[in-house]
Amino acid sequence: MAKAVRSKFTRAKAAELFAALAADRPDPRTELDFVNPFTLVVAVALSAQATDVGVNKATKKLFAVADTPEKMLALGEEGVAAHIKTIGLWRNKAKNVIALSRKIIDEFGGEVPCTRDELTTLPGVGRKTANVVLNEAFGEPTIAVDTHIFRVSNRTGLAPGKTPDQVEAGLERITPAEFKKGAHHWLILHGRYVCKARTPECWQCAINDLCAYKPKMPDPATRAALGPRRPKKSA
Repeated sequence: MAKAVRSKFTRAKAAELFAALAADRPDPRTELDFVNPFTLVVAVALSAQATDVGVNKATKKLFAVADTPEKMLALGEEGVAAHIKTIGLWRNKAKNVIALSRKIIDEFGGEVPCTRDELTTLPGVGRKTANVVLNEAFGEPTIAVDTHIFRVSNRTGLAPGKTPDQVEAGLERITPAEFKKGAHHWLILHGRYVCKARTPECWQCAINDLCAYKPKMPDPATRAALGPRRPKKSA
């Protein structure tokens, strides 16, 4: 694990931030559809460079016919590919789904392993995917850093870092124990729906008063009242 970069938050301030996010979204959970730990592994592996909505559309029919590694293996690579062609990198992902299904059967008795070291031996499963599975399927207080969490952690100053591993280390260090189980979900949902990449919606942000990001964007009505922005003067 990378060394954590110093947070701009105290642990007390971090607790206040997570309490606000928890109040805003009391029951956070993944937006990927799954029916068991195996289908969760597959869904998360398929979600790389794809949206949850797109993955859910593809897996609805896939999981209806193959919700175990044995059924997935019987479906075969071409069968999996036929269901996921709307997802980016579908050819390689189909290979990985079949390969990880075979490995789960051969090396783990058909059951999804419940440790990070074992999960990351599965084809197509990296640290981020393993952390999502550990958190969602096995209730572990892990934090999987995706683009949303990376952005929110840096923008707020909660856990700055130049790499996902640095951000993860920072979040592990600054997040109070009582919030670690939900931290991953609160941060990803906040980044997806409020703290957006191009235009963060600070006017409806639950942690606006705690965030280090400047300048804050006014709400749409105030922006309209201010009129068009003045063009920048040339040098």
